[in-house]
Amino acid sequence: MTPVVETCCTFCTKPSGDVERIVAGPGVCICNECIGLCNELIALPKSAPAAVIDPDKLSDEEILGLLPQIARVASQVDAALDDWVGRLRKRGVSWARIGTALGMARQSAWERFSAEDAPRPT
Repeated sequence: MTPVVETCCTFCTKPSGDVERIVAGPGVCICNECIGLCNELIALPKSAPAAVIDPDKLSDEEILGLLPQIARVASQVDAALDDWVGRLRKRGVSWARIGTALGMARQSAWERFSAEDAPRPT
């Protein structure tokens, strides 16, 4: 069973309760605040630099502070991937097809996404 993960913005990592709205896509989410920032950046002239965090300009403490946020987003993406794979399996899609779509062997897909008590794939 996939653990319940609180939905948060993939970009700023704010939880859904801290923003007006979150728009979800396959495995990613973006909040209304980040959409607003994106709209502002898109409106800038092409020659203007986009606001991107440069890890080389961050202190060790700043990077350490970001790690839990990145891990929370990774957990959310993993949960979404588990859900999508589970939906495919309920439709009868083979582990071979799922593995191919993910760029891995059938056995690797089964090991990554199947329940531990499930029978081995044939």
